[in-house]
Amino acid sequence: MKSLLPLLVIFLSLTAFGQARRVVPANNAPNPTAADLTVKGMFSEANGYLRAKAAEFDTKKIQFSDGLFARTKLEQRSLAAKYAATAAQRKNLEGEDFYYLGMLHWIAENLDGTSENLSKFIALPDAAIERRQTARSIVAVVYAKQKKVDEAETLLAEYLKAEPTKLTERARVEGELAKAYQAKKDFAKMAPHAEESYKASKALLKDAVTRARGLDEILDSGMLVYEAFRDLGSREKADDVLDDMRVTAAAIESPSFYYYAVDQKIKYLIETGRRPAALELYAASMTNAAKDFAVKTAANDVVTRLKKREKHYKLLGEQAPPLPLADKWFPGTHKTLPDFKGKVVLLDFWASWCTPCFEAFPSLIEWSQDFKSDGFEILGITRYYEEISGVRVDNAREIEYLKNLRERERLPYDFVVAKDQSMQLLYGGTALPTAVLIDRKGVVRYIEAGTSNTRLTQMREMIVKLLAEK
Repeated sequence: MKSLLPLLVIFLSLTAFGQARRVVPANNAPNPTAADLTVKGMFSEANGYLRAKAAEFDTKKIQFSDGLFARTKLEQRSLAAKYAATAAQRKNLEGEDFYYLGMLHWIAENLDGTSENLSKFIALPDAAIERRQTARSIVAVVYAKQKKVDEAETLLAEYLKAEPTKLTERARVEGELAKAYQAKKDFAKMAPHAEESYKASKALLKDAVTRARGLDEILDSGMLVYEAFRDLGSREKADDVLDDMRVTAAAIESPSFYYYAVDQKIKYLIETGRRPAALELYAASMTNAAKDFAVKTAANDVVTRLKKREKHYKLLGEQAPPLPLADKWFPGTHKTLPDFKGKVVLLDFWASWCTPCFEAFPSLIEWSQDFKSDGFEILGITRYYEEISGVRVDNAREIEYLKNLRERERLPYDFVVAKDQSMQLLYGGTALPTAVLIDRKGVVRYIEAGTSNTRLTQMREMIVKLLAEK
């Protein structure tokens, strides 16, 4: 059984910098008595909610799940929203009450309530210095999220002029400003903020207490620096950032981080017309991993991940290979890839037993509806597995099941059913789901396996990019 306590405790260190959006309190939220609590007391209860629930789950030996974690976070946000609403009705708020009320809004993910109350606290002449600094950093993050970059820049400057400054706060403010400028496509202003965030995140790795957070921050901030230089057309600098991320990953002995940096570099080299260098890096990395990691299992992890990508690297930037003849194609008729010339095509390799495949369906439906008129097509590619929910079935019954599933899920695109793994092997789509994006000229531009919010966001961005190409 996997304990929930370590994950929730790590999340506690991130609470002050959580995603911020307005939340309506849930009906099933805890309902502790707030009448006799100070605003600080309300904040303490809301802020400690995750730790208390983690201890409770450990005592009761409740098994961890993503759903349980999400529900617990929602309960915390709902409790904070309830307390914030209660505190805001009080007529005698003063001093630090504004700080703790602002922090309650922050946990509740209410941007406006956060900035309003923390700004009042910052303006107090006798505000505690350390809390004032924290308040400045959080309000700067709020402004950056709201794309109010001038206000965020002003608060960041005030924060840096005062003491104390914290690496966690500096990294997040710089990172959010980088994202704000990225959204505005102002990559020249994005780059220095991304670099400062990356620098601060790397420094966090030296502290055991902040190491777990530092790993997340350094990946996020490192990618921001890379994306800034990539979009500025500075290839050498973009290359250098990815190389630095790989070296850093080796130094902290993180095979997953190491693989991510190498994988990103290979894809970037292919994307920028440097295929020979990309394949050379792939081959070299298979050997270098053993040199860069003292622990053999870590090196093997990197090599295993890279081997799974070999087929993808060979396909990226090349003309999409012809699809083998499908056994069934519905509700449309059999087509070949040349029939889609001039369109952007998503090949979605999936199976009816694959839960992550179903998690992607809402996005696939949305993209089909939003982009079909722009020349976007989706093909849901599967094969016969000769069973449904563990029961053996013949091909005819499996086709009937797939047709009913398509209607039930309201999927607006065609299903392609192969007799065997030939299509999957051709595109390296054996890990499900695997998504392949082919541009208007028939060139493979994107191949990734798995489903996550980050991955779906990346896919949508790539679809938009490819549709913009003529």
